[in-house]
Parts: sequence; C-alpha cells; structure tokens
Amino acid sequence: MYKPDQDAEGFPHNRFDRLRLPGLIKDQNRTRFLLTSSPGSAIRSHKSEAFSSKALSKVCTYFLTFEKGGAMNSLSKTARAGKAIHVLGAILGVLLFSLSLFSQVNTGTISGVVQDSSGAVIAGATVTIRNVDTGTARTVTSDEGGRYIVPVLPVGNYAVQGQQSGFQTEIRSGITLTVGREEVINLTLRIGQQTQSVTVTGEAPLVNTTTAEISGLVAEREVKDLPLNGRSFDNLITLNPGAVNYSALKSGPSVGSGEGAYFTVAGRRPLDNLFLLNGIEYTGSSNIGITPGGVSGQLLGIDAVREFNVLTDAYSAEYGKRAGAQVTAVTQSGSNQLHGSLFEFLRNSALDARNFFDPPSEGLGGQRIPPFKRNQFGGSLGGPIKKDKAFLYGSYEGFRQRLGLPNVAIVPDDSARGLNPLYPGKAMLPCNVVIPQNLFGNVIDPSTNKPFNYTYKKPLVCPPSGLFDVNADAKMLTFAQKLWPAANGPEQLVKGMPTGTAENFNSPLQQIREDFGTVRFDENISTKDTFTAAATGDDGYNLSPLINPLFGTVARLRSQVDSLQETHAFSPQLINTVRAGFSRAVFWYDSPALDPTLTPDLTLFAGRPSGPIAIGGASAAAVNSFTPAGGGISGNIWNNRNLFTGSDDVQLIRGKHQMSFGVWVQRIQVNANSAGRGNGEADFTSLQTFLEGIPINFVGVPNKTVMYWRSTVGAWYVQDVIQLRPNLTLRAGIRHEFTNGWNEKY
Repeated sequence: MYKPDQDAEGFPHNRFDRLRLPGLIKDQNRTRFLLTSSPGSAIRSHKSEAFSSKALSKVCTYFLTFEKGGAMNSLSKTARAGKAIHVLGAILGVLLFSLSLFSQVNTGTISGVVQDSSGAVIAGATVTIRNVDTGTARTVTSDEGGRYIVPVLPVGNYAVQGQQSGFQTEIRSGITLTVGREEVINLTLRIGQQTQSVTVTGEAPLVNTTTAEISGLVAEREVKDLPLNGRSFDNLITLNPGAVNYSALKSGPSVGSGEGAYFTVAGRRPLDNLFLLNGIEYTGSSNIGITPGGVSGQLLGIDAVREFNVLTDAYSAEYGKRAGAQVTAVTQSGSNQLHGSLFEFLRNSALDARNFFDPPSEGLGGQRIPPFKRNQFGGSLGGPIKKDKAFLYGSYEGFRQRLGLPNVAIVPDDSARGLNPLYPGKAMLPCNVVIPQNLFGNVIDPSTNKPFNYTYKKPLVCPPSGLFDVNADAKMLTFAQKLWPAANGPEQLVKGMPTGTAENFNSPLQQIREDFGTVRFDENISTKDTFTAAATGDDGYNLSPLINPLFGTVARLRSQVDSLQETHAFSPQLINTVRAGFSRAVFWYDSPALDPTLTPDLTLFAGRPSGPIAIGGASAAAVNSFTPAGGGISGNIWNNRNLFTGSDDVQLIRGKHQMSFGVWVQRIQVNANSAGRGNGEADFTSLQTFLEGIPINFVGVPNKTVMYWRSTVGAWYVQDVIQLRPNLTLRAGIRHEFTNGWNEKY
C-alpha cells in the first residue's frame, strides 16, 4: 500500500531529537549566544499500517539569541557568559520542542545609525533608500538613538541618502542588497549646507554581523560567472561548508528517487532540505526525491536566477516546515534599463577522446566513439513597461541531448534461440548446462498448484555435437527470438565450457528534451504599495534505453511555481506582506518496448507492455549475469504533487524593537499510482527453465492502485529583535506549527 513519505512533506517518522545545549560562539567581530532546539519531527499517529485520518501534529519552538559586538576581552568574561547562558538554557529547556523550518524570506533589510563627525547620534534625520534599478524609494526618520531600519526591500542595487538641517547631505552608493541579508549602512553627516553633498561608494563587508542565521550567499556574480557543466545552478550549493552533492549515488530516475540532484547539508538528508523560489516552495515530484530538477538531471534557468541564499542553522521564527537547509532563490526582474541575452552552448563527440572502456567500433555501428551531442540555448529580456512604475522580465532555456549509451548485454546465443541452421526451430543448449529430468520433481505448476508431470522425450545422453534439445515451449522460443537482440560478440564461457549465452555490444541513443521558462512582473503601485507576480515552468521528456536495447525507460516531468506578492507600507515603521502561491510537480514513469517490430502478444499481460523477464535471478536485483528482457518493474506509474500556499507577514518597528509576526498555511495534494510490477514480472532459475516455460516466480498487479492523499499544514510566529546597545542585540521569538495529518480522499 502506497504511503507518501512523511519526511518529504515535513512530517518525519516518530522520534524525539536530542536537545542542543546553549553554546557560545566567538569571533573577532562578535560573541553570539544561541539557545535553540534541534530541528526535529512532528508526531505522527498510526493505526495498523494506515495513517490515522484525524492525526494532529503540532510543533512549537521557543528561542532566544544574544548578539554582542566586539571580541571578549578575557577568558573570565567568556566563562561567566557561558555559565549565564547555561542557566538560562536550563530554565527554558522544558519549552523546547522539535522544529521543522519554512522560510518565506525573499527580501532584505538596510539599517544603520546617523551620527555627526564627532560620533554624536543625530535624531530626526531623513534617510532615503533608493533602488537604482527601478527608481523606487522609501523614506524613514532616525529615532532618538540615531537608528534607522528599512525592512522588506527587494534585492537589488541601492543608494542611501541622509539629510538633516545644518548638515551636508551624505549619499552612500554601490550597495548591493542580497536575499535574506541585512546591510548596515552608517551615515556620518558633516556640518555644512544641506545643498552640499558627500558621495561615498563602497561594497558591503564580507562578514554579516547583523543576523543570527548561519548561511551562505551565492550572489549574482557567482551565479553568472562560475563555470557549470550543464548550467545547473543548484551545483553552487556545494560552495557552502558542509554541503555535499551525492547525486551520483542515486539508483537512477524513478518515481522513488526523482530527477533532481541530491544534496546533504550539515549532515541532513536531502529530503530535509527546502527550496523556495520567490518565497514559494519549489518542489520535486517523486515520493522521496523532493529536490526540484528536470529530466536532464539539471536545474535549468541559471540566467533567470539573480541569487540564492543557503541557510543551514540557527533560523529565526519566520522559517519553518523542514529541518534541513533552506535554499531561498530570487528570480531576475526588469529595471529601467532594457537588458537581455542570447546564448547557445554546444558539446559533441567530434573532438572527444575515446574512453578506455568504450566497446569496439563493431558494437557502435562502425563509429569511433559513442555519439554525443548536447545543445543548450535560450535567451532573456527585461525592461520597463513604464519607467519607475512597471517592469517585465522573461527568460527561456532549452536543453537537447543525444547520447550513446555503450552497453554489453548477455543474450541467448543462436542455438538457444532455435536459429542454428543445423537444428532449425529447435532450442539447443550445451549439455553441461542441461539439468537432469529427475531434479524437476518439486517444481510446482502455478496453474494447477501441483508438481509438473514432465519427462524428456529423449534420454539425457549428450550427442556428439555437444548440444541437447530441451524441447522448448513454442511460445517461449518466440520470446527468446524476439525479446533479446542477436548476439554480435563471443560466446560466454564458464571454466572453458559454453553456456548457451553470448555477448551483444550496443550503443542506443538516450534522448532528452527539456524546456524551462520564467516570467516576472513588478509594479510600483504607489509609494506605499508594490506588487510582484512570477511564473516559472519546466517541461521535459527523457527516453533512456536499457542494457537490453529493445526496451527502455521514459520519464516525463512537468513542474511549475506561481507566486503573487503585495507589500504595503502603512508607515515607515509598519509594513505588511501578503503572499499566495501554487507549486506543482508531475512525474510520469514508464518502461516500454522500443523495438517497433515487437507484436502486442509478446507480453506477460495482454494489452500491456512487457514486464521484466529475468533469468538466473530477480529483475530487481542489482547483480544479474543474464540481461533481462522486457521493461523495468516500474511501468506506468506517476506522482502528482500540488501545493497551495498563503502567508501574511508583518514588520513593526518601535524604537529599539524590530518585531515581526505572521501566519502561513499550505494545502498539500498528492495523487499517485506507484505500485510496481503493473506489467508483470517473471523469474526463471536458468535458461533451460525459461525455454521450457517453468517460472520460479511470477508477480503482477492487475489493477492500478491510485491513492489521493490530502493534508493541511500551518504555522504562526512572533519574534522581537531588541537593540539593547549598539553592540548587543537580543532576539526572542516563538513559532507554532500544526497539521491535520494525512487523509485519503476516498
């Protein structure tokens, strides 16, 4: 019975994670005290082997973070601080529960202090934050401590201007605001006329000391300039410490493993990671391979991605749903300047060297090396619809690949297939592999549930030719002739003796087509309202022949992420962001016959493609000396995942307090037909029992097992960041997550 993987949707198997004790982190810029719970699990109810339809899981997190600027001066201070935090941890430890994390952050913050040349703070100064790409501006006033903060800013290039009567105007330019970051821009106003201005250009420091999250930013420059084989931008995740790509260990694309790459971050499993695109979940479609990706094995659209941030630990309350890394990507947007690109990348086998393990040219149709041709092409265009008002951006990328897959298949030789001209129509096997008749006494006929009543028409005496007629069943002899390619290599020998099998060298073409596109619209409705709509889609088809080139696998994948976001500034101190989104990933997997000459009667189930026929072992086994015929065990299975997401986040600034609170809800639909062996599977102990039609095992699922799973998850959170002193920040918050469990629709 199919059950969706709970880890894949944020509900791990029952376990209580260990509680991490408070720690002391010290570097040259700050000492940070962090009290948090280990990301963990929600509780899942069981009833027999089915999920309880009314299970209720709740997750609650309390955390407290201190950040103090400057290095500590003595070990005694460190010891006293560590002891104080351990005491605090003991008091709050009873409140700590496991945490699943979800991030909705796709913006940034600019903050700082306005002071004069003597270092005295300036209250009431006017600070204007201007996006130089779109012309939008936000204006705030510094408080009594000279502080200002402007949250929920779209990523981009900014200039900060500070003004006050009796002082020269200072302009700071060259500021690049990145996703999930807070840039600190302190302004120093000099005495003079306000009409005079001082412009300072510079980049932000590499070390971010304003946020508690442990994260790694992959900025626009890295995304665009670093060379990537396949142009899959998610490979840049491994630039972060503790991130490892182990996609090569996957068994291959399937409804179980999925098409996306596998990343483990900080020791977490890949299904613990969460990918967000413009604040909306970007999901894969398979049962456990929830990492987004296309049939090419790449995550296309590198030109459409401006930057992304990988958060690995110490999240704030606005993050949730999963316990692993939070990968937040932001797409490119239009600006006042028309900009775009066109590209074509080509790889082929014309200049490739021959691989040492490539088969001889006879098995490659006379070619020197297996054929290979990859084309990646596309373009992007962005610009203004109305200057400083509305902007549009679009991007497309196409992927086409034809790759020869050199294989060596072990197939029946001509004598075993009844094609020996000396013995036409007779299945002849070497005497040394024929089993004497008296060993068949315990073989059960599945049609009668009784032992086979079988005797040879001829005595088991090896003729001078060394070949014995096993009196093959006519139907099975046809299977042997049609379901394997003809041998074009040497006979397989065991201890110098023939086996009735031979090698077949082949290099069938793998064919991949994938198309990716994204469109984004931004509008500055007024000085207080901004609106963003984005749509991203990927559609692909992958045809990969098996080692037996007469059969293959077909994977079709379609994914999309649609998002709407509206930000309203009630005042410079009160900002509300409403977001709605829809994510969808559809994965269909089949294993059909690729030889058009195969007739419909050459199957295990009438009217269906042929399932696997394994000789000498089960088709699902990793080791099998005889190449199976038929398709794979996973035929005509599919998985559709739909996510409907809504959220509302509020930022409120009151003096030293930067408060944030919000709600998030997601409706999950998983429709799946994932029962394997729908086309049947037949296993035989040897080539002889196959030709005689005596299976050792036959498995088949006559009907589809479609399941319609539904679940609703949600969360609310409250957080307050208090600037107690210029070098001391207190961060406290609570997040509560809940779910109604998994429920079958019918």
